[in-house]
Amino acid sequence: MKKRVYSSVLIVLLLAILFVLKIFVSDYFFDAFFGIIACIASFEMSRLLSKTKRYNFQILSVIFPALILACHLICAHYASALGDIYWILWAILIDFALMLVVLAGTFLIQLIRKKKVLEEMTTRDVKNMSVAKFAFKKCLNTLIVFVYPAFFFLFMVFVNHMGDLPLSKLTDVAVDFSIFILMTAILIPMFSDTFAMLTGSLIGGKKLCPRISPGKTISGTVGGAVWTLLLMSAVWLIFANINGFDFMWSSFPIWAYLIIVLIGVGIAVAGDLFESILKRHSGVKDSGRLVPGHGGILDRIDSYIFIAPYIMLAFWIFAL
Repeated sequence: MKKRVYSSVLIVLLLAILFVLKIFVSDYFFDAFFGIIACIASFEMSRLLSKTKRYNFQILSVIFPALILACHLICAHYASALGDIYWILWAILIDFALMLVVLAGTFLIQLIRKKKVLEEMTTRDVKNMSVAKFAFKKCLNTLIVFVYPAFFFLFMVFVNHMGDLPLSKLTDVAVDFSIFILMTAILIPMFSDTFAMLTGSLIGGKKLCPRISPGKTISGTVGGAVWTLLLMSAVWLIFANINGFDFMWSSFPIWAYLIIVLIGVGIAVAGDLFESILKRHSGVKDSGRLVPGHGGILDRIDSYIFIAPYIMLAFWIFAL
């Protein structure tokens, strides 16, 4: 428990430093942080799949998130420079085009290096399967890692640069509204997870999904949602009373914000449960050991993987 507390404090301090750097220096510190996290989480996901004999190209799994990061940064820049928000949609198309090109090239290389593939199949004791089928299945499994977690999680880049995007309700805003949006994306899973654990341990009661995550209770989930709504209300009030953010009183009422938050809590819980299914299927308790008391990076960002595209879409709809 002590390790978990110490790790949590360090994570909060790191995020605080990144927010200070974002406000006073550059948005790109958060981008670099998200890229590193995506690479490590993809490595852990690659290992989880391998444990279930869903073999994949681990090196590609670790490297490819950097390509997605570059694509998102370039498209966010052009969306801002050209005043065309639909560059974000181009980014999604380019992401999948890159996935297909990289995996198609990898598949062809595997066919050319047939001897090496046969050696791998022998080492892994893969029988009754052709080289082409084995290589194709590895490519499909690698595609899973490209999408989850890398593709979904790196929507955090767009959230981070939302203040630069040509969104009609934000064009005349004098402050960087992305600070508020990014803080919302980060705090929802953090509050809901923390207070769900505290409430559940105090009240106990019926399990939410005993076969998937035995530690989660219905009381904890409800308590986490209630506390998250209360605390995010305080966040909204703090920002709305800061000079430059006062437009929120008329343009972005608190009731609309709390609807976004409540849906976000549900998505965060679903993301956590989804990763629990993956770990249970892989026969492991944690995705890794990088964060003492918490497990792996994938364990820490499981909620953010689905929160990132949701927050981007929710605020995009609001600001158009």
